Amino acid sequence: MKFTREVKTGILALCAIALMIFGYSFLKGKNLLENDRTLYAVYDNVEGLIPSSPVTINGMVVGQVTSIDFADTEGNLVVEFNVGTDFSFSKNSQAKVYGGGLIGGKSLAIIPVYEAGLEAKDKDTLPGRIEAGLLELVNEKLTPLQEKLESAITDADTLLTSVNSVLNDDNTNNLNSIIRDLAVTVKGFKGASISLNQILSGQKLNNTLGNLSKMSTNLTKFSDSLSQVNVGKLVKDLDGVLTNFDQISKDLKVGKGTAGKLLSDDKLYDNLERTSKELELLLQDLRLNPTRYVNVSVFGKKNKPYVKPADSIN
Repeated sequence: MKFTREVKTGILALCAIALMIFGYSFLKGKNLLENDRTLYAVYDNVEGLIPSSPVTINGMVVGQVTSIDFADTEGNLVVEFNVGTDFSFSKNSQAKVYGGGLIGGKSLAIIPVYEAGLEAKDKDTLPGRIEAGLLELVNEKLTPLQEKLESAITDADTLLTSVNSVLNDDNTNNLNSIIRDLAVTVKGFKGASISLNQILSGQKLNNTLGNLSKMSTNLTKFSDSLSQVNVGKLVKDLDGVLTNFDQISKDLKVGKGTAGKLLSDDKLYDNLERTSKELELLLQDLRLNPTRYVNVSVFGKKNKPYVKPADSIN
């Protein structure tokens, strides 16, 4: 059976069209010869993820991203990707965007969750998650460092400005004067150090050290003598003396013995008080009327009669 030229041209055109469709689909990540599942995930930002980026499970490539488009008017993005049907996982598995190094772009990894009866099927939407890549981590670490560096540069600039304002002509002259005075002070300290070295190396210091050594020896001897004292016997004797004093105090308190009677006899106190009063009256009468007790007559003269004095207490 022969085909006409028109039929051959049509068949060739159909083959070309089919090959073009297959190649276009393959370049977009769709293999028309395989029965893949088309899944979706929604993100607020997928910077670095592009169509044809690989989709992995536990590090193994199982598909690729087919398209990225807006999901709503708020700017959220929906990522469409295909996954082979030879690996089953739950529709609650996460679709994580990760990577983003200095050279390579980001990839999509499925974090599988195994739940019976909830297997992910074609057109299902998986929960999306974004993991910071290398550039984001470096930027996160460098941002505080950059802020600190800028703050340090600002502080250094302020310090230099302050130093320039301080180091005017008058302050420079004052600073030079302070340095000269400091040099003089250092020379004085040097002279004092030399004098102190001479004193420390002289005979007086040796004599002082010798006296201190003798004093230490005497203190040692005194300590040895003190250590030989029978402290136990001394304490025992002192305790006996204190006991005797305590007994004497008790005897005096109860009126025992002569001293105790003198301290506790009220009659003796009253007699002594009365005797003292009478002695006072006798001495007063002797002072005021000496003729009553001493009668001296010169040339037979009679004594004057007794007259009671005005200052008498009786």
